Amino acid sequence: MGIENAKWYVLHTYSGYESMVQDNLQMVFKKNNMEDRLHEITIPIEDVVEEKGGKRKVVQRKKFPCYVIVKMEYNNDMWHMVTNTRGVTGFVGPQGRPMPLTEEEIKRMHLEKIVVETDLEVGEQVKVTQGPLEGFIGTVEAVDPVNSKCKVVVSMFGRDTPVELEMYQIEKVD
Repeated sequence: MGIENAKWYVLHTYSGYESMVQDNLQMVFKKNNMEDRLHEITIPIEDVVEEKGGKRKVVQRKKFPCYVIVKMEYNNDMWHMVTNTRGVTGFVGPQGRPMPLTEEEIKRMHLEKIVVETDLEVGEQVKVTQGPLEGFIGTVEAVDPVNSKCKVVVSMFGRDTPVELEMYQIEKVD
């Protein structure tokens, strides 16, 4: 076994139980001495621009409420262990049987880190191509090639706002 045998699976949870399921799964795998088979648990979150009382701000929201995505080395003995974890209603798949995500789904959901080679420099103009700020133009303030992120200052609602973006979310403006 090993990480090369690990696949991404989607678990359905009760509403609002996503974080509890994340903690409970880690405990259950640890209690059963299987923590080496559980590689990652994620609750995808996105930034959304929200308006409240005439003020706009960027808030974080769950992309897929009631779902937790796990990367694990699955075998049939684990089905009961996972589905009996508090807060989990079952695996997403035919008749509740685990069905791993496809490569395309993994890419679309940005579950695996995409390393983006870049020649971006501080002070350059970029356009946001994905996410809640799609279409905004900004100026690069900092580049973090190790984590494929950069800090960009965008003019939002009349004021400059620094935002951290993934490299795949931006493109250079010529």
